[in-house]
Amino acid sequence: MLFQEVELIWNQILSEVQTLVTKESRLIGFYQSYVLNHKNFSLALSHLLSKKIGNSIISSISARDIIYEIYNDNPVIVLSAVRDIEAAYDKNFETEYYSTLFLYLDGFHVLQLYRISHYLWNIKRRELSIYFKNCISSVFSVDIHPFSKISDGIVFEHVFGVIIGKTIVFQNSSKTLYSVMLNNSSEQCEMYFPTIHKGVLIGAGVIILGKVEIGSESKICAGSVVLTSIPPRCVVSGNPARVIDAFNNK
Repeated sequence: MLFQEVELIWNQILSEVQTLVTKESRLIGFYQSYVLNHKNFSLALSHLLSKKIGNSIISSISARDIIYEIYNDNPVIVLSAVRDIEAAYDKNFETEYYSTLFLYLDGFHVLQLYRISHYLWNIKRRELSIYFKNCISSVFSVDIHPFSKISDGIVFEHVFGVIIGKTIVFQNSSKTLYSVMLNNSSEQCEMYFPTIHKGVLIGAGVIILGKVEIGSESKICAGSVVLTSIPPRCVVSGNPARVIDAFNNK
């Protein structure tokens, strides 16, 4: 089932790119390099991500090999990437193509590089994990600690300025806009961290601090500062954030 889901999206991306080549012949080299020359989704994604972070320290070829080795060791990470694309497509991005999200959506690229950093952290390759974290920060102006727990099906619509601290728990099908900060309220106690439940929408410039829980399918309006827990299916706004509306909780 896992491989069927990945293969389905990969075949869709291939089909779209083959169509797009006929529409814009000047991009044929680009489409070949990033999609058409690769045998599968994992290889194509490894190549794409490596081109984002390759430098004089670790070349894009070396970065590609590291990423692809991790995908082979833990194919669930590849499935998470597919589910991130599906979530982005489902949340009304202004595109009719999965391939556009795969090739151009910075939020998608950041999430996949975070997943590599997170995996390396968990297998005790901490220095390489931190290196990947630093690459994410340098290239995308995003700070995500590799220890943070981010599920699949996540959408970062605009990643600039996003900060996610060490002990954050981010459940699936959530969506953030730009300049969002989620962090501990105390450096001395790692248990004081936010938990973001399923289907939450976090607006631009939101700050969430401390041991709070954001209930499933809630919405946090832009610029809000969240210091206390929010029930499921609510809309909150303000500094400090307060409930201004609630959905039917049946």
